Amino acid sequence: MSEKLIFTEKQYLGREFIPLSIRLVLAIFCFAAYTFTAVGDSNGDLLAVVGFAILVISIVMGFLVHFKTRVENKSIILNGLWTSRLVKIDLNSIVKAEVAPYSKYLVNNPVYNLHSKGTIRFFAAGRDAVHLTDRDGLVYIIGSHHPNEFLRAIKAEMDGKL
Repeated sequence: MSEKLIFTEKQYLGREFIPLSIRLVLAIFCFAAYTFTAVGDSNGDLLAVVGFAILVISIVMGFLVHFKTRVENKSIILNGLWTSRLVKIDLNSIVKAEVAPYSKYLVNNPVYNLHSKGTIRFFAAGRDAVHLTDRDGLVYIIGSHHPNEFLRAIKAEMDGKL
């Protein structure tokens, strides 16, 4: 077997545009409310502290890896954040692989190894995902910033061309 890494991608928890925008709007609201409170009011000071806390949390979340995706040795390896278990998907059992939109919704929560209605979802950011169907009919939906490159790596590894 080849030990060569075919594809790798890291997805970060706090880099999705819409949730980041929501956090920044909340921080701006806190700072705006702080400017209109009376001088020396403890509630106003609390608004400033909450605004700064939201900004700091947003910055920290931008560096937190939600999960890593690797394609190697005829398998997809998904390694989650801290205590999440390593998930290994054997490409020999995959019968269908395609790129499709992750969801019909505009805002999606980050998930790792979410089992729901015959699908297993892995998502942090992006619009598209790779949908993998195995022999048992179980569907893996893996979100990616580079879904076409991810699909190419999966198909190449399934065919044994690389």
